[in-house]
Amino acid sequence: MEAIFHALRASNVARTQQLETYLRIPSISSEPQYGPDVARCARHTALLLQQAGMESVTVHETAGHPVVVGRWEKAPGCPTVLIYGHYDVQPVDPLDLWSAAPFSPRYHDNRIFARGATDDKGQVLMHIQAVAAILQQHGRLPVNVIFLLEGEEEIGSPHLPEFITTHRRTLKADLALVSDSYMWAENRPAITTQLRGLVLLDVVLSGSNRDLHSGSYGGGIANPLEMLARMLATVKDQTGTIVIPGFYDEVRQPTALVRQQWAQLPFDEAQYLQALGLTQGWGEAGYTLLERIWLRPTFEINGLWGGYNGPGGKTVLPAKANAKLSLRLVPDQDPDTMAERVKAYLLGIAPPGLSIEINRIPGGGSPCAVPAGWFALTAAQRALQESFQVAPLYIGEGSSIPVVADFAKILGIHTLLIGFGLPDANAHAPDESLHLPTFHTGIESLVRLFYHLRDSF
Repeated sequence: MEAIFHALRASNVARTQQLETYLRIPSISSEPQYGPDVARCARHTALLLQQAGMESVTVHETAGHPVVVGRWEKAPGCPTVLIYGHYDVQPVDPLDLWSAAPFSPRYHDNRIFARGATDDKGQVLMHIQAVAAILQQHGRLPVNVIFLLEGEEEIGSPHLPEFITTHRRTLKADLALVSDSYMWAENRPAITTQLRGLVLLDVVLSGSNRDLHSGSYGGGIANPLEMLARMLATVKDQTGTIVIPGFYDEVRQPTALVRQQWAQLPFDEAQYLQALGLTQGWGEAGYTLLERIWLRPTFEINGLWGGYNGPGGKTVLPAKANAKLSLRLVPDQDPDTMAERVKAYLLGIAPPGLSIEINRIPGGGSPCAVPAGWFALTAAQRALQESFQVAPLYIGEGSSIPVVADFAKILGIHTLLIGFGLPDANAHAPDESLHLPTFHTGIESLVRLFYHLRDSF
């Protein structure tokens, strides 16, 4: 592999310029006026795969934005790696908080600043450049590779599950590999072994047929806003435990080994809270902050509103109240089952005389965890340690990556999650950046990973 690393280091400038060109395309998937740019970015992504040496590259049209697939499958008896990423990016508002134009990359302090630098164009390009480096030196890869790169991740991947289902035979692989997450810190790589799932709910509690004067009617009828607040306040007890019947029925208790590993992570809770402007955390009793975020399910109120919200006062009893709810789920919790349990609980405590409507919001996904003895974890640990000269940390992730659940459900494969963004990369925020030394070292670790996957398979 040393010849590959020498060639990579000699081409740092050219490869960074390739990244800069990629970042100049404003591939914002959520805003219709950027549709032509998203399509242009799909074509450019296909070109990058072709230049890297993929032998079959196809831009698949969908009802939304295109999916790009690239293939190299000339390693019989070796594992097939399905590399997933996305070329679409988040909107750039508020523009006045950017130090420069979001799609005009600038360099500062060993970073490149632009929308998509970390999420996810930079990390996608790392995989493409790693594959290109191996093919340029040796003419063949140690594993079979399929790239699956979409343009709708930032809008919830509405057409990807159908695409995976339709193409499940040609996407057959031994594992998926995703870099759309983060290291623990600079020079401290991490492997994510668990993701929480997600359920989204919309609640409307309705009372009178119109808003009412609070002086004329207050005290005589139920206020939907107050009643909904009372209902939601019953969901958790004073210890932070969720009291909805059956909520924890399928939840696994963390093993002593996992709790010990996470207790040894270089995590400073006080510093973490201070960065959020807080002095203490809150949550389910009996668990550390990291365990509550990574290992335990949650019920959260993401929005609660009704009545008058303008300047000054308006003495009104609202005709209805609204809430947006989310559930974060852990392995073995089924999203459909959990949604029905929450619905049944809220319907059961709704005040008489008021009507309640509860609907699922599209999106979300199932929780996922990889087995402790999985061969790909061993390969990834070796690759990261050899490149960064420090053992990677095994961590959880409190949020969701729905495609990981799709791979498990539709293709029957686990996903190796290795992110190369830094925690301060400002993904989804102004001045998004990618740390260039990590970019280059990460590519070397991916080269090593492909060889170690072959040897560990």
